[in-house]
Amino acid sequence: MNLDLTGKNALVCGSTQGIGRAAAIELANLGASVTLFARNTEKLKETLADLPVLHRQQQHNFLAADFHWPDQVGKTIDDYASAQTIHILVNNTGGPPGGTAIDATIDDYRMAFNSHLICNQLITQALVPGMKKEGYGRIINIISTSVKMPIRGLGVSNTIRGAVASWAKTLSLELAPFGITVNNVLPGATQTGRLDSLISTRAAKLGIKEEKVRQEMIQEIPAGRIGRPEEVAAAIAFLATPAAAYINGINLPVDGGRTGCL
Repeated sequence: MNLDLTGKNALVCGSTQGIGRAAAIELANLGASVTLFARNTEKLKETLADLPVLHRQQQHNFLAADFHWPDQVGKTIDDYASAQTIHILVNNTGGPPGGTAIDATIDDYRMAFNSHLICNQLITQALVPGMKKEGYGRIINIISTSVKMPIRGLGVSNTIRGAVASWAKTLSLELAPFGITVNNVLPGATQTGRLDSLISTRAAKLGIKEEKVRQEMIQEIPAGRIGRPEEVAAAIAFLATPAAAYINGINLPVDGGRTGCL
């Protein structure tokens, strides 16, 4: 099985914490040169220092832009793509705040749409020409199991994640002839800052302790525990490798078996 990413360049969005950070480290462990992409320059520098370097050919880098501002993201990635070919793109952005769909404002939806779908589109458009030229491309979108089953209390997120999944499936049909695959990884409950925030919000709303919310969540997971970012990162890294060349257009839950549908 060919899991070697030596000579491949990867761009990982949202890569200073959680799943994005774990994915960047895992791709570097497989030999890829990794470019981190997030908004906090100091955290980017800290993460960059933690990326493993296995050989002299491997060179890591970072880009800084705020995904709330698509124009900023677009300019940053256009400038970078003009000088650097990227073979592996991991689209990953922090989820919108919790709340019901009916109570969300138009700005809530607009901001989430910009941060997720529009930024994904801008980055992908900039990088696909290089992938086509190389005859190798892996576009991996980190979404949510809400793509398969909407999660209560995450109205805006459910809506936008579904749009991203449909966008990705469409791209998978268009780009496959060029040796480019497009797949979605759907994390379930994973120990990240995002999960802590959701648990805290729910506990405050219900007037109960956060640990009770956490235990109720665990009871719904057949594996009996919260996942680790590294476990999601392993799935991302595999889809980026030559071994996954014939896997295209899928939604892959990494959730300990929680999602109750095929």
